[in-house]
Amino acid sequence: MHFKNSGCLSFRSKSVILKPNRGMFAAAAYFPIFFREKAVDILDRTVVYKITSNEDGCEILAFLRNKGFSRHILAQMKADKNAIIRNGEKAFGRTVLKKGDHLKIHVPETETSEKILPVKMELHILYEDEDLIVINKPAGMPIHPSQGNYENTLANGAAFYYREKGKSFVYRCVNRLDRDTTGALILAKNPLSAAILSAQMRSRRIRRTYLAIVEGIPPEKGTISAPIARRKDSVIEREVNFETGETAVTHFERLAIGNGCSLMELHLETGRTHQIRVHMKYLGYPLPGDYLYHPVYDRIQRQPLHSYQLEFTHPVTGTPMLFTAPVPEDFVKAF
Repeated sequence: MHFKNSGCLSFRSKSVILKPNRGMFAAAAYFPIFFREKAVDILDRTVVYKITSNEDGCEILAFLRNKGFSRHILAQMKADKNAIIRNGEKAFGRTVLKKGDHLKIHVPETETSEKILPVKMELHILYEDEDLIVINKPAGMPIHPSQGNYENTLANGAAFYYREKGKSFVYRCVNRLDRDTTGALILAKNPLSAAILSAQMRSRRIRRTYLAIVEGIPPEKGTISAPIARRKDSVIEREVNFETGETAVTHFERLAIGNGCSLMELHLETGRTHQIRVHMKYLGYPLPGDYLYHPVYDRIQRQPLHSYQLEFTHPVTGTPMLFTAPVPEDFVKAF
């Protein structure tokens, strides 16, 4: 097996782009972390809706709930007398909407700040708008600050990025990636997009496509349904445990074979910690370079696992979105 000069590895009807991406910095997991810097501009969000015939006769509160406004957001809006404007005038939750109405909703950013140091670093941003950012995360960067990781996380980089723009920013990461896993992840930029994207994650409406290199030659395709639990003697290590584990389901397909390893495409039904790494080891085809589950470093110095594609619906506009993160150089060389 070899890579063509185009940087594209083709197999059957599929094609995986294997272009090296250098100097990328970022990381992820949904919970809010708040930045210390003085805010020049608060990232509140104003959303405008035009009422259709299907929404005629609906109360505003029911309409907003249907659009994904959480109870927390609706409760925070009560403090703002101008949170709901219909056709240029103040309105209320019980106000009945009519076809053709213009509804303007102000979503306040009400979270407080914790001390996270803004640190200048390069962020490889695949896409950004008012509601979200999609970033290609490199290996070696933690998701958020923790003991021993105070200045090298995506939270630090995002804090600096928005400080330079004169904006405050609440860090809300939607899909979690391990420290040494690379690839596409989503940051939500306001409470509304965070609530809707988190709901999409819970209902499995964000389709996550991973690429991995594993040792050996697994079956061409299949599904692993094996519950995962924390090992009793470890804080971070996981294992398949049919007695105490939580439901975990991974779908896999073998894309190519080379040098005693296989290139795999994987899709998650669940999002357990280390799920792909644990499931592939359980199946008998571990990821090389995985310091927890298979510390063999003759091919690569970290687990070759890459979040290749994210497919989801935009949380506010409803537009279908698909993002592909270029495969990093060490992954290419390892195969």
